[in-house]
This record gives sequence, structure tokens and C-alpha cells, in this order.
Amino acid sequence: MTHAAVTAPSVSLRRFEAAQASDVHDFHQVVLGLHGAMVMSVDGVAQRIDAHCAWLIPAGARHDYAGLGENRQLVLDLPATTLAVPERLFDRARAVAVDAPLTELIQRIASRAANGAPADDLDARRFHWDAAARLGAALVAGAAMKGTEAPAAGLDFARIDRWLRAHLSEPLRIADLAAHCGFGMRRFHQLFIEAFGETPHRYLQRLRLDTSLTLLADPRLSLTDIALDIGFGDQSAYTHAFTRRFGLAPGQWRALRQ
Repeated sequence: MTHAAVTAPSVSLRRFEAAQASDVHDFHQVVLGLHGAMVMSVDGVAQRIDAHCAWLIPAGARHDYAGLGENRQLVLDLPATTLAVPERLFDRARAVAVDAPLTELIQRIASRAANGAPADDLDARRFHWDAAARLGAALVAGAAMKGTEAPAAGLDFARIDRWLRAHLSEPLRIADLAAHCGFGMRRFHQLFIEAFGETPHRYLQRLRLDTSLTLLADPRLSLTDIALDIGFGDQSAYTHAFTRRFGLAPGQWRALRQ
């Protein structure tokens, strides 16, 4: 199957036919079960996908799939380096156990998607980015994830991601984070890039802006509140970084229709 270029995260509802099909694409993909079931095999490793189990598919991995009767899945297409997720999360196909909080999130996003596409491109962009950021955070948050153990000489990327999310409002001190993980500065920096695909400061910047997408949905928070909560010195610095990343100022993003 051929695909148009995917340059930003997107979510969609899909039904998979009983006839087996194959695919390969240059973006990562997460298939999350809603109703019924399907089976998918990635590089020869098969997994049943239903409301209790999801499947993470790396970019470039051939996957064969077929629906098992009536089924409905929520699919997240995720180009590399768009969302703040560790690159190692997609170093191979992974099964993800879907716990109650993730189930609730999946159903909420699916319900919004089922109510029809947003009225214009800007509304659609906000919906897809917001849904992807929430799903990405839930997947990395990690309690339900299987098979994410770090290699002996590597980093526990899920643990580091949680630490960074818990300290967004604070200046990033690499020495403190390295010591927290039991490594010297130089070795930690090298291992971080191997696990996350970019430097700690660049990943943290992406993480801060992704987190702000969720905070913008809360009308009780001013833009200054959000800027300070995620570690920017003031609203101006946050607005500049947000606009550069998403193409709209945060105030404009917030003003778009739900």
C-alpha cells in the first residue's frame, strides 16, 4: 500500500477486513483496540489486538493484518521526531497492555473522532496533535507497558520520561539527572541520545510544548500560568517556541473550536 507523506501525528478510526493484507510505511504506528479484534504480525511476530492489548509498529516494519469479525480500532500514525516519545520505544514491535485509564482515554478520543472531522484544517490539526500528545504520554507513562526493559548498559527511558514530566517547571540540570540514573555526564548524554533520538534539552523542549497542548484545554489556566508550569521564563518565550513548533500562537490554538 502506498501512503501520502505524513508530517504530523494523526488519529483515525478504522475497520480491518477479514482478508489478510500487508503494509509498510515510513512513520510509526500504534493500533489500539476498541471493539472486536484483529491479528497483526510484524516481522513474523504475531499479536491479537483487542480492547485489552495494543500494538506498536516501528516505521519501515512490514506488517500483515486481518480483522477477526466485526472490529473497530483507533490508529495513531506518528512520524518520527514529531511527538515527544523516546525513539527506543519504537526500536521493535511492542505489545502494550491497555489498562483502565488508557481505555478511558482511547474511548474519549474515539468518541470525538466518530462525531465527525473538525470543520476546517486548523481545527483538525489541533484535534490530531492533542489526541496524539495524550496518547503518547499515556503510552510512555509506562505502568502497563510490556517489554520496555532497558539494556544492561542503556537507560530506562520510561523512567526518565516520567522524571522529566514531573520536573517540567524546573531548569534542566543534566548533572542531577545523570546522577539520578547512576551515570557520569558524558556517558549519560551519549546514552540519552541513543534512547531518545535527540539531546536532553531538545527532548525536554518538545515535551514541554506537547504538555502545553493539554493544558491549553483548561480555560482556568492563563497563558502565563501554562508558560511557568512547563518551565518557560515568561509567556513571551513560550509563545515564540509554541508558534515556531505548531505554526499558531497558543492563544490562537486555544481559540479554535473543540
